[in-house]
Amino acid sequence: MAGNQADRARFLREISGLGIDVSRETETRLEALVQTLARWQKAINLVSRSTLEEVWTRHILDSAQLVPLIPPAAKGLVDLGSGGGFPGLVVAALRPDLEITLADSDSRKVAYLAEAARQMELPRAPKTRLGRIEALPPAGADVVTARALAPLSQLLVWADRHRGERAICLFHKGKGWREELTTAHKDWEIEAEPFPSVTDRDAILLRIAAYRAKDLRDR
Repeated sequence: MAGNQADRARFLREISGLGIDVSRETETRLEALVQTLARWQKAINLVSRSTLEEVWTRHILDSAQLVPLIPPAAKGLVDLGSGGGFPGLVVAALRPDLEITLADSDSRKVAYLAEAARQMELPRAPKTRLGRIEALPPAGADVVTARALAPLSQLLVWADRHRGERAICLFHKGKGWREELTTAHKDWEIEAEPFPSVTDRDAILLRIAAYRAKDLRDR
C-alpha cells in the first residue's frame, strides 16, 4: 500500500497549518488518487518508487501547498507535464471551483490522469490534453503550474502560450532556483516571488505575477 499512517497524519497536520480545510470527502478523494497511483505505478513510472511510502507528504502535501497562492477569483488552471497528477489533481480536489486542464505528452500518463480523476469522483472533472506543450491549443488559463518539469527559462516559454492576460505562474523549484532565475532574467523581465516549501527546506514555490520577453537590444 502507498503511504503509511504516520505520513498521512503528518499531511493532515501540515495542511491544517497552511490554513487549508480538508473535509472527509476531500480526504477520500485524495485517498482515491493515492490508491490509483499505486496501482498504475506498477506498469508505468509516474513518480520515484522510493517516494511511495511517503506519498502523502512527498506528493500530496507538496502539491497542496500551492493552493493558498492561487487567487480566489481564478477560474482556470493548466498544469503542464502533469505526469502523476501533481499538482493538478490535488488542486482539483482542494479547489473544485477551478476548471483544470492536465497536459502531458505521454499517452499512458494521460490515460492514468483520466482514470485517477474518475476514481476521485471530482465535482468538476479536469480536462486532459495529450500532446507536446508547445503544440497544444492555448489554454488561456489564470494560473499555470508545473512541478519537476524543466528549467525556468523553458517553463516560461511554454507557459507564455497557455497563460491568460493576467495569469500567474506557480512553479515548484529545487535548490538551484536562484541560478535558474538569474538565467531566465537574461531573456525575460520577470516579477517573481519565492515562497518556502513546507516539504523540502532547499526547495521553493516560485510565484511569477508577470513576465515578458526582453527586447533584443536589452539582452
